[in-house]
Amino acid sequence: MPTAVVTGGAGFLGSHLCERLLERGFSVLCLDDLCTGSAGNLAGFDGDPRFRLVRHDVTEPLPVDGPVDLVAHLASPASPVDYRRLPIRTMRAGSLGTMHALDLAERCGARFLLASTSEVYGDPQVHPQPEHYRGNVDPVGPRAVYDEAKRYAEALATAYRDERGVRVRIARIFNSYGPRMRSDDGRMVPEFAERALTGRPLEVAGTGAQTRSLCFVDDTVRGLLALAGSDCAEPVNIGGSLELSVLEWAQRIRDLAGSRVPIRRTAAAPGDPGRRCPDLSRAREVLGWEPLVDVDDGLRRTLAWFSERISALQRV
Repeated sequence: MPTAVVTGGAGFLGSHLCERLLERGFSVLCLDDLCTGSAGNLAGFDGDPRFRLVRHDVTEPLPVDGPVDLVAHLASPASPVDYRRLPIRTMRAGSLGTMHALDLAERCGARFLLASTSEVYGDPQVHPQPEHYRGNVDPVGPRAVYDEAKRYAEALATAYRDERGVRVRIARIFNSYGPRMRSDDGRMVPEFAERALTGRPLEVAGTGAQTRSLCFVDDTVRGLLALAGSDCAEPVNIGGSLELSVLEWAQRIRDLAGSRVPIRRTAAAPGDPGRRCPDLSRAREVLGWEPLVDVDDGLRRTLAWFSERISALQRV
C-alpha cells in the first residue's frame, strides 16, 4: 500500500486530496495544526484504518517514520482573511514548513507535490497567465506574505530538485471552490453563497470589474494527482478556463441560489488583482488535464452543501 503525507490535510483543499488518495488505495497521514483547517472536514473517513490525523505545526520537523511515497505540501493559511491575521505563520509555513516537507521527501525518496498559487503572478500584466510569466508582485503589499511565501517555496523546491534530486512537482492553483470551504474565510464563493442563502446583500469590492476564473475542487484535485504522477518538473497551472468579472460571479451565484438580494459595492480591496485567468496549455499538453465540471453544476453542488450546513446550524 503506497503512503502519502499531506500537510494541511484538514483544510478545504487538503481534505479533498486526502479523500481522493484513500480512494486510490493510499495510506494517508494528515499533518495539520488546525489554525485554519478543521477536523470536521475529515469526519467522513477519520475511522478508516488507513487514515491518521496528527496535529502538528509544519514549521517543526515532521514526525514521520517509515516509508513514504508522496509528500503533498498544502499547509498554509490560504485566504486573505487568514494570512492577514496570521502573517508570520504564513511566511513560516512557506519557508520552514516547505523545507521540512522537502527534507522528508528527500529522506524517503518520495515525490514532492507543492501546492503553490496563482498569487505568484501578483497583479498580472500578461493575460492569461502562462507558467513562464514572472509576475508583478509587490513584496511589501497587503498580499505579500502569501505571495512571497509561495514564491519562496517554489524557489526552495526547485533548489532541492536541482541539488538533491528530489522529484518536485509544482502546482500553481487558481481559485478553487466547493464543499468544505469556510463561510468566514473571506473568499468570493463562500461569501456570496452564504449571503445569498441567508438573505443578506452580496458585497462586491470596488467596481466588480476585476476578473476571476473558478475551478471546482474535484477538478483541482484530479489535476494535482495527475501532476504528482507525471514526469513534469516545471510549474503547472491548475485552474478554470471560464473568466468572469466578480460582479458577474455574484449575479450567477445569487441566481443559482434562487435569491433576489441586492448586490452592493464596497471599498476596493487593497492590492486586489485586476485580472486572473490561467493559461492551461501546459496542463493539457503534459498532463492531459483540463477542468471537466460545468461551472453551474459545481456552484449548485457548493450551494447545496452550504444550504445543508446552514440548516444544520439552525437546528442546533
